[in-house]
Amino acid sequence: MRDSEVVIALAGNPNSGKTTVFNALTGARQKVGNWPGVTVERKEGKAKLGDTEVTVVDLPGIYSLTANSIDERIARDFLLKERPLLVAVVLDASNLERNLYLPLQLMELGVSRLVLVCNMMDQARTKGLEIDTGGLSQALGVPIVPTVANKGIGIERLKSVLAMEIARREPPPPCPLKYSESVEEAINELEEAIKRDKAFSQMYPTRWLAIKLLEGDQEYLGRLGEGNPSGGEILARLTTLRDKLESEIRYDLETALVERRYGYLKGLVSRFAKRKWDWAERLSVSDKIDRVITNRFLGIPIFLVLMWITFKLTFNVGGPIADLIDGVFGYLGEHVAALIASAHGPAWLASLVSDGIIGGVGSVLVFFPNIFILFLAIAVLEDSGYMARGAFVMDRFMHAIGLHGKSFIPMVLGFGCNIPGIMATRTMENEKDRILTILVNPLMSCSARLPVYILFAGALFAHHQGTIIFSLYMLGVVLAIILARVFKSLFFKGEPAPLVMELPPYRLPTWKGVFLLAWQRSAIFIKKAGTIIFAAVVLVWFLAHLPTGVPYASQQTFIGRLGTILAPIMKPAGFGFWQAAVALFFGVLAKEVVVGTLGTLYHTQEEKLGAVIAQHFTPLTAYAFMVMTLIYIPCIASIGIIKRETNSWKWTGFAVGYSLVLGWVLSVLVYQGGRLLGLG
Repeated sequence: MRDSEVVIALAGNPNSGKTTVFNALTGARQKVGNWPGVTVERKEGKAKLGDTEVTVVDLPGIYSLTANSIDERIARDFLLKERPLLVAVVLDASNLERNLYLPLQLMELGVSRLVLVCNMMDQARTKGLEIDTGGLSQALGVPIVPTVANKGIGIERLKSVLAMEIARREPPPPCPLKYSESVEEAINELEEAIKRDKAFSQMYPTRWLAIKLLEGDQEYLGRLGEGNPSGGEILARLTTLRDKLESEIRYDLETALVERRYGYLKGLVSRFAKRKWDWAERLSVSDKIDRVITNRFLGIPIFLVLMWITFKLTFNVGGPIADLIDGVFGYLGEHVAALIASAHGPAWLASLVSDGIIGGVGSVLVFFPNIFILFLAIAVLEDSGYMARGAFVMDRFMHAIGLHGKSFIPMVLGFGCNIPGIMATRTMENEKDRILTILVNPLMSCSARLPVYILFAGALFAHHQGTIIFSLYMLGVVLAIILARVFKSLFFKGEPAPLVMELPPYRLPTWKGVFLLAWQRSAIFIKKAGTIIFAAVVLVWFLAHLPTGVPYASQQTFIGRLGTILAPIMKPAGFGFWQAAVALFFGVLAKEVVVGTLGTLYHTQEEKLGAVIAQHFTPLTAYAFMVMTLIYIPCIASIGIIKRETNSWKWTGFAVGYSLVLGWVLSVLVYQGGRLLGLG
């Protein structure tokens, strides 16, 4: 962040509606990048608060300032080290006791400006809760703004309160929480020892450091030993104080401190949040739905049906729109070529623009509607609260195959794009579980493979496109299951950690949030079309023209010679002609380039390309080709992410090697097995 920026951090528990509040504050003025040094997604946006333009940073969801996963460490480190001017903590009003734990810790830390956003007030009222936000605000000494962010209720009030807090110059009120007399005495004694260590005491407020040391926080204890000459004195005093306190309470001090915080919050919530009825006698709508959705027998079939519907919508709704876009690109390519010819431009330039750029890039971009609809469906599942149920439903099954229950969400995200799917493993605490999930994640059919599937399924399986595409997605899932079990037994022996996660209440998705999320993810596809795919198809065009004097895109060109070398390898799989080999070769750059390369080499747009494909492939060889596209080598960007996330060339090379071999073996088995069954 630049020094002149006014930065607001948006923090909160997972599923508290934090991202909805973020979207409401910033609208379309957002950008997505990565946190410095890591590949976890970072979202920030601009908001106008009164006369001040501020930068709002949406932090990963955390429950406390004691971090286990990488996501949690990122959020905590930003709050502790960057010290933003103001922290707005989004609370789930229907679960105040747990949600208030984080802001209570921030008050202990001495955050100068703190605003609590009591979100989802409508759901709290549905559960029979009446919350006195004014009384709660007075008790804590911080402003509290009630909101229903997905309906825009309270957002203007929130902006006004944030603007007032930014302008406030008074010091923050002291944290209202006090521990027992003996603990407070220990904190004071430890503070005095910390103050004598100038370097350590300047890191954070001394009371906060004293509490963290008493809790036994390993990170802070480790800093005392990092070339710290006076650290020994503090550690000696800490040991004496901890032993004394634990002998009094007769159990560990960390648990006692946590229990004291929750005890304080329990009393606070019982005072300011009243129930109108005994909710134990009633089941919420979410509970009733969960009886079906999370049923041990119905849960997985329901998930599979939802996925099948998603792919049917992707093809049936996106197909007609894609046809319209294809017509536009076809018209554009013909008329641009004619325009260059009428201006007496060189024939090579007309071919480059028409065949290379418009033909190659256009043959990929026509699939944007299908990809947008896929991301839209995934966003609806996330925003509605179903995705967390999916992880819960699949937990028993995931454990049976050696994966952690949390592996489910990265794998589902892999359907959209393997890169965020791999990055999402950062929510997993166990390093072995993370690496295992990363290794099998590229087997999820990302949106980059979808253009290949749609092209070949439309050309050779006209009446069963949705089912064929669904079968490829399911094949990836089955392979991931089998290989996870194999890799687990070979490399990662031991039981995965148990799944502990919150099931958020079901919500009606906010269309603004859903469309914004789908657009942000789909925009990556357009960006790739304008960069990687553009560069690749232009390179293919040049290689299809050189050396001079040979026919365009013939076997005598450089690209034809490359394909001729590779084609024999693909012959056992049924597509042993050089164009297919070249398309797969360049598909390593980005899987969409497979279609772009074929469009460039066959000198045609997507609609006509389907007819050309039908001349070169049979249904059996087409399916074998799609299987190869599904499995072989992750794209170059995914390979880079695997290296950064595993920090290991060994695991990166293994991921590339096993997928290449597996893709070839299975495509050969599909083709040869189909021939034996008389399908060839």
